[in-house]
Amino acid sequence: MNVVVMGAQWGDEGKGKIVDYLAEDAKYVVRYAGGANAGHTIVVDGKKYALHQVPSGILYPEKSVFLGSGMVIDPEALFAELQMLKDNGINWEGRVFISDRAHLVLPRYRQMDKDRDAARKRPIGTTGRGIGTTYSQKSERDSIRLADLTWKEKMDDLEQEDRDYLAPFMDRLLEMRVDIAAKMWEYRKENILFEGAQGAMLDLDSGTYPYVSSGASCSAGAATGAGIGPHALDKIYGVFKAYETRVGNGPMPSEFNTTTESELCNYVRNTGNEFGVTTGRPRRCGYLDLVALRYACHVNSIDALVMTHLDVYDEMNEIEACIAYDINGKIVTDFPASIDALNAAKPVLQKFEGWKKSLKSCTSYEDLPEQAKEYVSFIEDFTGTQVGIVSVGAERNQTFMRIKPWKK
Repeated sequence: MNVVVMGAQWGDEGKGKIVDYLAEDAKYVVRYAGGANAGHTIVVDGKKYALHQVPSGILYPEKSVFLGSGMVIDPEALFAELQMLKDNGINWEGRVFISDRAHLVLPRYRQMDKDRDAARKRPIGTTGRGIGTTYSQKSERDSIRLADLTWKEKMDDLEQEDRDYLAPFMDRLLEMRVDIAAKMWEYRKENILFEGAQGAMLDLDSGTYPYVSSGASCSAGAATGAGIGPHALDKIYGVFKAYETRVGNGPMPSEFNTTTESELCNYVRNTGNEFGVTTGRPRRCGYLDLVALRYACHVNSIDALVMTHLDVYDEMNEIEACIAYDINGKIVTDFPASIDALNAAKPVLQKFEGWKKSLKSCTSYEDLPEQAKEYVSFIEDFTGTQVGIVSVGAERNQTFMRIKPWKK
């Protein structure tokens, strides 16, 4: 059975924790998009692991993980990450495989990323990791894949600095390469978990273009990025936070007003630890945007939602969520493609009663205060999608499953 875990907002929703949680019942975990710009944080027995390219299932000693065809691999960052895992007692050797169709990030792409963004009239806010440039080179058919490392003519076409950079990684990369399409077919009767990067609203086609990532962060990316067909995807889980965050530039209709709502913004940011895993920069914060979340559910065929960070609201008397946009005096309930319209949008808010109780003491969904369950129910009704999992903390045991993902 194949289950997809993707972000249903602008990334940073807690996908890493949820993949780690669900991986217990999976045999293989496949990361299908993105690169070293992603930051997936997992906490196990109080110990924190920050993963960027390695799929989150690696923390289970018996699991094998795959870096898919839709990823762009930074060799230097990858082996530094693998060394970090080894230093922390995680034996990864023989369990990490890379699709031979995955493309490689070259060092000069990082500066090209920064230069391109600086030259834009409206900068995107890139992480400067070379991700966008690698995807661009891929689209222009000038990139290099893992499979190309043994293609002499292709290697001869590279600049000398590129060959010098790749040389110390060549053997190790080639030892890890696999034909991922063949492997997915071979394992088709097993439980496979597909891990996305970034989020639905950063997808190249369905996100807030041009303020998006360069890869396929949509659910369909799990098929194209892992060498399977769309009919092979059995369930799609969309992860979202109980509020909204975004990194980098671009529209965010429900963003807190930093002049009149600075105290609320700082509270949510600090309580939720909303600082980038990869960059460390503070994330933009706002009310939960139900208009955008419903749109993400529709365009990604999300079967069930996964709610994280619900505990951030524990001390608040009341909470609010965005249920529509006021765009130049017109109430809009569907998510617009127009950046101009999104920039003009003001959130129409609905209030909910707070619960004034620590959710970390709850041991099941039934233990949650009625006010918290009412908030969850409203989200389900608004989006037309059930919330199948609720997380109230960073640890694995602070996760409540309402729908079992591994049953058809």
